[in-house]
Amino acid sequence: MDAVDRQLIQALRENGRASYAELGRLVGLSGPSVTDRINRLETAGVITGYRATVDATSLGLGVTALIGVQLSDATDHEEVATRLRELNEVEDCWFIAGDDSYMLKVRATDVIGLESIIRRLSGTKGVSRTRTTIVLSTKWENRVGELPEQA
Repeated sequence: MDAVDRQLIQALRENGRASYAELGRLVGLSGPSVTDRINRLETAGVITGYRATVDATSLGLGVTALIGVQLSDATDHEEVATRLRELNEVEDCWFIAGDDSYMLKVRATDVIGLESIIRRLSGTKGVSRTRTTIVLSTKWENRVGELPEQA
């Protein structure tokens, strides 16, 4: 990956809807050259997808929570991860170090909906305990910082 690829990645992180022509103007390449580079980055797994960022509250999801999940002894982590993926309300799932094995970001319509999610999580095979933190307000999400300098 060269400096132009890094510029393209940064530009797409900031605006995933930028046209190939716009990207080309930014990095000094033709649209077809940008297309080739982006296709190569997608094939290599560097660019893994594109998505719209939406306001969860406008979709009726007014409660956000972070839930730490502790696993039972001798539980297969990957099996639990597969089960967690089946819960549609789980937006993000991180395997972490510390007392918890997983940290989840979930969205619910209200506190009653959150309680239902927690109940289902607690009943998931391999989960021994959950710890929930309710988000009061979001100051920012999906922050796009500068890419680190290439070594």
